[in-house]
Amino acid sequence: MPIPDDKEKSKTTLIHVVSALLGTSIFVNVAALCLGFFFIFRKKPVRSSTDIVLDSNLRSFSYEELQEATNGFKEELGKGAFGVVFKGVMQIGSGVEVAVKKLRNVMQDVEKEFKTELNVIGKTHHKNLVRLFGYCDEGQQKLLVYEFLSNGTLASFLFSDIRPSWKQRIEIAYGIAKGLLYLHEECSTQIIHCDIKPQNIILDDYYTPRISDFGLAKLLMMNQSQTHTAIRGTKGYVAPEWFRNLPITTKVDVYSFGVVLLEIICCRRNVDVEGNWEERAILTDWVYDCYVEGVLDAVVDHEVEALGDRATLEKFVMVGIWCIQEDPSLRPTMRRVVQMFEAVVEVHVPPCPSPYTRAG
Repeated sequence: MPIPDDKEKSKTTLIHVVSALLGTSIFVNVAALCLGFFFIFRKKPVRSSTDIVLDSNLRSFSYEELQEATNGFKEELGKGAFGVVFKGVMQIGSGVEVAVKKLRNVMQDVEKEFKTELNVIGKTHHKNLVRLFGYCDEGQQKLLVYEFLSNGTLASFLFSDIRPSWKQRIEIAYGIAKGLLYLHEECSTQIIHCDIKPQNIILDDYYTPRISDFGLAKLLMMNQSQTHTAIRGTKGYVAPEWFRNLPITTKVDVYSFGVVLLEIICCRRNVDVEGNWEERAILTDWVYDCYVEGVLDAVVDHEVEALGDRATLEKFVMVGIWCIQEDPSLRPTMRRVVQMFEAVVEVHVPPCPSPYTRAG
């Protein structure tokens, strides 16, 4: 047998090397492909309904931190349908004052929606909304940490012995309207507040109104048109559709805003248990009667500043009456309300807000 020369040896060696490399390459490719299929099609763990990752910039606080910040939840600022609010100081820099809302009676449905709601609230940013700093979620302990606003609630400001100026009142009404417009139409997820009242409007250092407690009621996604749920809200501010099993839409907030607007104009509560005469017991009815009879002087208790701005007074009263119409379809949207305040659109003469209940 002839002995192969060096050239043929080299060629044979090269063939063996290439064959080995190709074999190895095919093996590696097949292994990688199998591994890829494994990761793609493997059974993924089921995420718990409460295991929702927050994608907002909210800070997570421990219960111990908040207990320390509030000195054992010592100084109560107020209480409402969702819980009790305490004043606290977070040890950040020279100390940051906060309002800590301790949610009570956390039911299972709220437990499941808690972080979903936090995501929505955490993404809202508007000068007429109270800012949420963070939260605590430890078992049944659910707390929200808000910025602290020094001038208290609109209720304490509006119904005190000292009557706020007319200029302050119209600016507050306009600010609340802008905040509601944002919640209804301008944030990523539509929020229906369901409990607009003076106690849920907080005033900052400059008496700018900030809506609080938004996002704690029923949240509606943008593609939802209606929801039927248990009655929420406060007596005197609740829209009629809550009692009639009608769809709950943003118009329930418009109704409540209308009541608050008339309270701002008159500086008195809608339900007046201490009224001097029976006709004034329900503010909304009395204001409409005054409007029809052309005696708006009485509505502002003959206040000189308000009467010196009669055009604005009449416009605000008319807007308030439009907002409290029993028929939700007759109420304006909050965008329309803002446009009427800004004189972008004309305010037409409103009809009787409750023609059926007032008939006869």
